[in-house]
Amino acid sequence: MLVHVVAAQHRGAHRVWLRFNDGLEGEVDLAGAFRGPVFELLKDPSYFARFQVDDTLVWPNGADYAPEFLYDRLKDARRQVAG
Repeated sequence: MLVHVVAAQHRGAHRVWLRFNDGLEGEVDLAGAFRGPVFELLKDPSYFARFQVDDTLVWPNGADYAPEFLYDRLKDARRQVAG
């Protein structure tokens, strides 16, 4: 099954709540995921908040993350919380 983002909400700074097409949902912090020049603008929380959902998160400057990357980040975050 190919995963994709179906809903997202900005939760402050570089945190975002995501829901995927398979029902997985939760919050991730992407502050440590800004590698490369296309992600420089996202370091500004007000710019980060300008994302749109188009099967993944996309920004006006063309930056985006593969939905599989976001899915794995969310699964990792949930495992850390579960301890």
